[in-house]
Amino acid sequence: MRKKNSNRSGTEIKVVAKHIHMSVFKARRVIDQIRGRSYEETLMILKFMPYRASYPILQLVSSAAANARHNMGSKEADSFISKAEVSSGGTIGKKVRPRAKGRSYPIKRPTCHITIVLRDQSIIEIQEIQNVDS
Repeated sequence: MRKKNSNRSGTEIKVVAKHIHMSVFKARRVIDQIRGRSYEETLMILKFMPYRASYPILQLVSSAAANARHNMGSKEADSFISKAEVSSGGTIGKKVRPRAKGRSYPIKRPTCHITIVLRDQSIIEIQEIQNVDS
């Protein structure tokens, strides 16, 4: 897992996991359920989902929250998933499967890259209040 912190506006943490051994479609099924939800609600959803893809995504979300707490000093209860996406990585095909008449076909294992952006809700509300006042 590779993690990358992006602090563009000071209110968001970006975490990227690359080359996860999983199909893009299986990971998107889980990501679509958590997009736009709060951090605590996301943890509950991911802990009780029966899919194998939920565990690496749970690790990624908790890592993003720990980075936000450590780097920006924000509370986990105030954060929410502002952006969550899955893109396809390469396919790993080192093994071969025997076929008829002495032929062989590669065993293709798909990989994916998961990106999660965690934002702090309290800072966004303060910025909106300041915009209304001016």
